[in-house]
Amino acid sequence: MIKYFYLIGLVLVAGCNTTQKTTGETATPTNSMDPSVYASTITEQELKDHLYTYASDEFEGRETGTEGQKMAVNYIRQNYMDLGIPAAQTNGDYFQNVPLEMAKLPKGSLSVNGKTYVFGEDFITFSAFEGSYDEMIYAGFGIEDPEYSDFQGMDVKGKVLLVKAGEPINEDGTYKISGTNKSSAWSNMSEAPGKRLEVAKAKGAKAIFYLDVDNYNRYERYYQRTKRNDSGRLGFEDDGTTPSLILISEKMAKEMLPELNELRSSVIRQTDIAASLLSTNEPISTENVVAFIEGSEKPEEYVVISAHLDHIGVSKDGSVNNGADDDGSGTVALLEIAEAFKLANKVGRGPKRSVVFLHVTGEEKGLLGSRYYTDYDPIFPLDKTVVNLNIDMIGRIDPKREGNRNYVYLIGSDKLSSDLHELSEEINEKYTNIELDYSYNDENDPNRFYYRSDHYNFAKNNIPIIFYFNGTHDDYHRPGDTPDKINYDLLTNRAKLVFYTAWAVANRSERVLVDNTSK
Repeated sequence: MIKYFYLIGLVLVAGCNTTQKTTGETATPTNSMDPSVYASTITEQELKDHLYTYASDEFEGRETGTEGQKMAVNYIRQNYMDLGIPAAQTNGDYFQNVPLEMAKLPKGSLSVNGKTYVFGEDFITFSAFEGSYDEMIYAGFGIEDPEYSDFQGMDVKGKVLLVKAGEPINEDGTYKISGTNKSSAWSNMSEAPGKRLEVAKAKGAKAIFYLDVDNYNRYERYYQRTKRNDSGRLGFEDDGTTPSLILISEKMAKEMLPELNELRSSVIRQTDIAASLLSTNEPISTENVVAFIEGSEKPEEYVVISAHLDHIGVSKDGSVNNGADDDGSGTVALLEIAEAFKLANKVGRGPKRSVVFLHVTGEEKGLLGSRYYTDYDPIFPLDKTVVNLNIDMIGRIDPKREGNRNYVYLIGSDKLSSDLHELSEEINEKYTNIELDYSYNDENDPNRFYYRSDHYNFAKNNIPIIFYFNGTHDDYHRPGDTPDKINYDLLTNRAKLVFYTAWAVANRSERVLVDNTSK
């Protein structure tokens, strides 16, 4: 805190030393301030002090809904209170409750046309499914979109559907929905099942048998891991109207509907389905932490900076997965960035747009906290959200980068806005001189990092994003991810890059231009 008041004094002195721009005989004083004055509050020592507390054994790995995660959110809240940065919610609460529940793997049986199928081999589900049905509706891709629908003239209320992954393609090879060579979100593994569930729920369907040949093995591996750990699947509380989602193998799909590959339109088939898959759901209490600084000139436009506050908890052998890099590094960087903006705000130097500091829960459980913010309860309107800068692991060095350490991976900066991408490059060149590595920027990268952190829930809503990331390492999701292995000089400079970029976006005259959108 001594440092903070010292810097306020330094800024006030600097503010008195105005320069003049002369046009003809008119001299106009300018009060522009170099953001490096505020960035100087982001220090190695404070990042280290934060992280040695936040990623300590005392916080027990910060698993969503646990006592350790409660300690984490209280730590974050207290820091914003100490800095005098208010809560984002109008009720003054820093905590945005995220209603989740833990669904244990169902137990029971499922038979179709008299044949009993093997759970975990023929099909996978994480939701209960009960009842007897005498027909099944094949609904193609299960898509309902302004450009295309598989449900025209169909009543599926109370029915069981069979749908397949993917989306329709025109004769020229372009996609019907986008009208281009680029597929839509309906083909995205991360979003596709959820989008189909939303449509089926709106139409009152009871269940979806979902065939995704390309990704079934991934679902199966996740199921086996969940079964071994005797854990469940964390998700949003269900009001009882969401259809059951049954992931089925190609073999099972063809036995249910032998003519599947030849069908070009939706059909109804007499099918005897008997389901008795029972599950128990346990409510889980968890929360996002959201603070903000109101903009001085454009307060109803928002720059969101995010990091996830959770990690994976304690291993079965009692080892704490401290998560110093993942994502303790992003969390403490965000606290320091907030302090820098507060200093600027304190002396009347901005930001012009409002800046939102969003710490999200449940990232490790499927980007749940950020999805709740964007899809269920955005505190600030998404159409007024200018950009999301997401920080997830910026304190270590990818082994592939050893010997060339001054780098950070940037993902997504050019996906929706070439304007943001160019601004990011300019800011880095001016202030931090970090090598911006775009190795993982390809949406088709097999690591799928673009889809694996919280920025994605903003990107899918056509909000420009940048994801800052140092890559994985041997301690990723292991007890070895501890504060002593963090490169604090790199963490400091990377945090400053995020601050400078956010500063530029928040204070420029025009909001970032979106010149590419996704459906």
